[in-house]
Amino acid sequence: MSKSILTTTKQQLDIERILSTLKYVRKFSGETLLIKLGGAALREAPLVESLCEDLALIRSVGLKVILVHGGGPAINEALTKHNITWSFHEGQRITTPEMMEVIETTLCGKVNRSIVRLLNKNNISSMGFSGTDARLIECKALDPKLGLVGKVTKINVEFIESLLASQSKNTYGTIPVIAPVGYGPHGQAYNLNADWAATAIASSLKLKKMIFLTDQDGILDENQKLIATLGSGDLLDLIERGVISGGMLAKARTIIDALSNGVRNIHILNGKHPHALIEELFSENGVGTLCSSRT
Repeated sequence: MSKSILTTTKQQLDIERILSTLKYVRKFSGETLLIKLGGAALREAPLVESLCEDLALIRSVGLKVILVHGGGPAINEALTKHNITWSFHEGQRITTPEMMEVIETTLCGKVNRSIVRLLNKNNISSMGFSGTDARLIECKALDPKLGLVGKVTKINVEFIESLLASQSKNTYGTIPVIAPVGYGPHGQAYNLNADWAATAIASSLKLKKMIFLTDQDGILDENQKLIATLGSGDLLDLIERGVISGGMLAKARTIIDALSNGVRNIHILNGKHPHALIEELFSENGVGTLCSSRT
């Protein structure tokens, strides 16, 4: 094959990719995307740079962004430094008032501020919030056995929409970065599961799309192969058969809840893969698992 033919073929493929990307860009323009950010995406400088490049591109095509983060490893480290031991009940950390003080300081201080600094350093304007700010995430006790572990009861939708307004007016507006600490009935802080906090926000805002950026490729079948698309029924079947387990089990349950409460599409991606966000959102095949209410 001649060099000119190869060049022409490459140009045609590039044009096809651009047209395919534009199709998705038009579909998403004006929408809000919630990203639940796992720690894996922030542990290595190249991954941080990749994430920031993706966020810049996503916002440049008209998508507004909300980030919600967890912080389990950082909490474990902080509790250990304070010589505080902990235990779990049915997968949830039993949280005493003493522990809650450390957890709130760690999530809202160390973890949240670190993410905000990293984003701003890479020219992604962002501002950190706790769920207690403006009573952003109201909650009640999930189970008396768990102490100060909360169950989300209300999201301050008006406050979040006011934060998103700057992104509507300016593609370089500020991204809210939210720590999963809830506001209790009497003003006390509650420890929240970050996945449940993220899906509660997405459901309350009636978002069409959210993303879990994790340290796993997505949901795997019984042969450990990636499943590209799933519906709520498929997720329930995988749970009942014991195929989904461990940390992904809790995530799958939050996804089922979100899909039943109006969120149409939920993506699970591996944050260790550079530009995973762009590849999943703006390509036909994607790179992770897409859980859809319409599948």
